[in-house]
Amino acid sequence: MSKSAERVVTEQRGNVLVITINRPEVRNAIDAKTAEAMQEAMDLLEDEEELLVGVLTGAGGNFCSGMDLKAAATEGTQPQLRRGSFGIMARPPHKPLIAAVEGYAVAGGFETCLACDMIVAARNAKFGLPEVRHNLLATYGLVRLPARMPYHLAMELALTGEFKEASYFERFGVVNRLAEPGKALEEALKLAQLLLVNAPLALVASKEMIFQTFDAQSTEDRLVELPIIKKVFGSEDEREGLLAFAEKRKPVWKGR
Repeated sequence: MSKSAERVVTEQRGNVLVITINRPEVRNAIDAKTAEAMQEAMDLLEDEEELLVGVLTGAGGNFCSGMDLKAAATEGTQPQLRRGSFGIMARPPHKPLIAAVEGYAVAGGFETCLACDMIVAARNAKFGLPEVRHNLLATYGLVRLPARMPYHLAMELALTGEFKEASYFERFGVVNRLAEPGKALEEALKLAQLLLVNAPLALVASKEMIFQTFDAQSTEDRLVELPIIKKVFGSEDEREGLLAFAEKRKPVWKGR
C-alpha cells in the first residue's frame, strides 16, 4: 500500500486494487505529478497477475475536480504521458476499472470516470464538464459522452458547463449504480466481486473488445491533431482562463 502522503494511494483487497486520488485539499485536482502517479497505479493494475479488477475513487469526500488549474497557471500544461491525460484517459488498463464517486466528479474528473468501464456514484454526487467556462476543452468528454447518452443532452452539458446529480446520469445509463452518500466505494467493491467470479482471461478480453470497438477512436494523438482543438489550446484566452481562475476573478475573453 502506498503512503498516505502520496498523491495516489493504492491498496490491494484480494484480487481488487483500490486506487485513491489523494489530494483532498484541492478536491483531488490533478497536477503533473498526480497524473504520473495515476499512470503508475494503472500500470500496477495492468502488470500484477493476481490483480483482476480496479476500483478508482477519491479521498476526502470528492472524486476529482479535474485539472489543477492553479498549478497549470504557474507550471504550464501537463507533459504527454503514455496513457494520455491524467495518466489514464487515452489508454485505460486492459482489466476492468470501476469508478466509485462521491462529491464532485467534474471537468477532467468526469472525463476520468468516462475512461472507466463502470461508474458507481453516491446519489448526491455531481458530474459536469465546465471547461468552456475557462476556455478549455473537455476533449475526452466531448468524444465519449455523446456516445453514452442522448446527443442533445450531452451537447447541453458541454455548452452550458452545468453540473447534474448522479441520478440524472443513472437515468441515461452513464452511471451504473447509485449508492447512499458515503457508500460508493462499498457498492463498487460489491460490483467488483460480481466480476471476480468470472474467468480472468474472458473478463479482460470482453472488456478490451468493447473498448476497441467503441472507444479506440478517441486516442490522444487523434484528438490533439484536430485543427479546432489547436485554436483553443495555446491561445491567449487559454492563458487568461487559467489566470482568472487562479486570481479568483472573471475572465476577460478576447476570442484569440
